[in-house]
Amino acid sequence: MKILFATAECAPFFKTGGLGDVAGALPQALAAEDHEVAVILPYLTKIPSEFQAAMEDLFYDFIQVGWRRQYVGIKKLVRQGVTYYFVDNEDYFGQRELYGYYDDGERWAFFCQAVVQLLERFDFLPEVIHVNDFHTAMIPFLLKEKWHWVQAYQKIKTLLTIHNIEFQGAMDPQVLPELFGVGMERYTDGTLRMGDAVNFLKAGILYADAVNTVSPTYAEEIQTPAFGWGLDGVLRSVSGKLSGILNGIDYQVYNPAADPYLTDHFSVDDLTGKARLKAQLQKSFGLPQDAQVPLIGIVSRLTEQKGFRLMLSMMDELLSADVQVVLLGTGMPEIENGFRYYEGRYPSKFKADIAFNLRRAQEIYAGCDLFLMPSAFEPCGLSQMIAMHYGTLPIVHEVGGLKDTVEPYSPITKRGTGFSFKDFNPEGLRYAYQQAVNLCWQDHETILKMQKQAMTTDFSWEKKATEYLTLYQSLFA
Repeated sequence: MKILFATAECAPFFKTGGLGDVAGALPQALAAEDHEVAVILPYLTKIPSEFQAAMEDLFYDFIQVGWRRQYVGIKKLVRQGVTYYFVDNEDYFGQRELYGYYDDGERWAFFCQAVVQLLERFDFLPEVIHVNDFHTAMIPFLLKEKWHWVQAYQKIKTLLTIHNIEFQGAMDPQVLPELFGVGMERYTDGTLRMGDAVNFLKAGILYADAVNTVSPTYAEEIQTPAFGWGLDGVLRSVSGKLSGILNGIDYQVYNPAADPYLTDHFSVDDLTGKARLKAQLQKSFGLPQDAQVPLIGIVSRLTEQKGFRLMLSMMDELLSADVQVVLLGTGMPEIENGFRYYEGRYPSKFKADIAFNLRRAQEIYAGCDLFLMPSAFEPCGLSQMIAMHYGTLPIVHEVGGLKDTVEPYSPITKRGTGFSFKDFNPEGLRYAYQQAVNLCWQDHETILKMQKQAMTTDFSWEKKATEYLTLYQSLFA
């Protein structure tokens, strides 16, 4: 099958979150199964120089963005069986970061139109175009409304993956004539309208042949007012084409037996290296080196969505237990400052590294006993899966992908891959936290069994690629 993956970000070139990880791993997993796979993404000059040097300039053209005639260059790179096409325009991408600019609507309107207009010029005409989040969600609309007359495009099927429904691409209605060069009919009749804006994500939901999101539970949650961010009714109306597929993790990147960021290594058959890494982590954070005390790790963006206001409201209580907690992350200044305060208040129990550091992240995943991830909502989440693969048992709120990936500890069967709470409140978090800490102190044998169960849970992209392939094939049934 020929599959084109359209995305705003992609590892290892550049990424800000889970979308970049998926765009990096899923196409490679599909290519490994002998499918023809290409990825199209913006060309940012922040791409590492070794990748830029390996690119080939294919061709250039011009895209009409409303009245503007904009240059577009196409670069090509083949890597690990996947062909990557980079859309080059210095004004729109160039020296910029990915998101957060006043002209984001114009930038993604340009990108979507470049993808569709130039498809015929590639040596690759896909059977399926897999678009992701609002940045590329207008592609199905353009195929069916603006370029529907192109015979070569008429058999192309589209899939939209929603990675986080909070971000929808709400734009001024005039983007339709001024940027996309189409009439206002689909805004006037309500198809593209949400409130007083054109909603890019809504367009993708309605025009794509199928819609999925990054966990089965999140697919159900976003059809409710509590999680749908205003689009729950739209999603309920197309529920027949909506599904959820869990993300995976790349075991070549996340491998406790060979992780280049770690000074020691371990496996499910020999966890002695994990104990040494714990001691090293305690020392590097300036905590007492104690093999017995439960060491709890956090690696996250420090935002309200990730549950850190709830956690801050309980810090005195959480740190009254005989534990150590290490935190790595950046985010909202008030949350960062809150954790700095508690670092000063409990210097022998809590350390906060307000930074982004890949090596330190891997050290936390590998060296801790427990991993705290109390997200208010979580479409999928990767951190809990990484932690589990490194034998670090997560404590999570039962939402989205956290519910789908973490098997909660059962006192009856003595099985589980972590600890969870249902109600997002202090009582819920307290229950799961105390259960985890008490078990670490009182029943090391069960903790060891849970670690091994967690480490052998299959989160590989090979398995997920098979599920996506089945979804692609269903579009032609």
